[in-house]
Amino acid sequence: MSSISMRKTTLAAAGLAVAGTLVLTGCKDGNEELTPAAPSAPAAQPSQPGGYATPPAGAPSSPAAGGYDGASGAPAAGGGAVAKSGQAFKMGETATVPFSYGNNKGGQIALTVTGIEAGTPADLSALNLGDKAKGKSPFYIRYTIKNTGTTDLSFTSVGHMKGLLDGGSEADTVLTIGKFEKCPSDSLPKGFTNGQTQTSCAIALAPTGTKVTGAEYWGDPYNNLSSPPQKGLTWK
Repeated sequence: MSSISMRKTTLAAAGLAVAGTLVLTGCKDGNEELTPAAPSAPAAQPSQPGGYATPPAGAPSSPAAGGYDGASGAPAAGGGAVAKSGQAFKMGETATVPFSYGNNKGGQIALTVTGIEAGTPADLSALNLGDKAKGKSPFYIRYTIKNTGTTDLSFTSVGHMKGLLDGGSEADTVLTIGKFEKCPSDSLPKGFTNGQTQTSCAIALAPTGTKVTGAEYWGDPYNNLSSPPQKGLTWK
């Protein structure tokens, strides 16, 4: 995919307990996943959720651990090799990934997509997506994160996981604020040091009659912001 990318539009809808953000299908510019944000605090929050638009965020994050650019299988802490740009995995296989988040630099995680489960359109009612989700069904990408490095990753988030449709095109992605029991995606807990493991989940939407059959991780350095640009890691 070219580093000159299509514009991606994001629409958000905020609810009282949980909110969803629908990221419409389009090419990505890099490490630009959006965290849903509540609207500016009004004098009194309305009893019914309202919709609002959020511009894409294109600011690059810090370089990956040790300056690794994803182009080659660099040695990983504890043996083995860091996943290469564009490397493909089968469901249940593990990718060793350099990981930095905020002030937590130089980390390393083992990332495993364990499966993809089909949901129902009714699942989305709690997210208040309205017509933006009409004619689409959710699929839940389940994955595990294990800290295999020496950096304490307490309170960080491992996102940048999206769905792939039957033909390999990108599925729409839903990000959430609050607790969505069908697909929990909590931040890593306090004390998430070497050997600690947590499960997570990403929500992908497929048009009626199609399925989400694969997943792609596109966090740093596996995106267009790396130099040279890199490709995401895939599971099918």
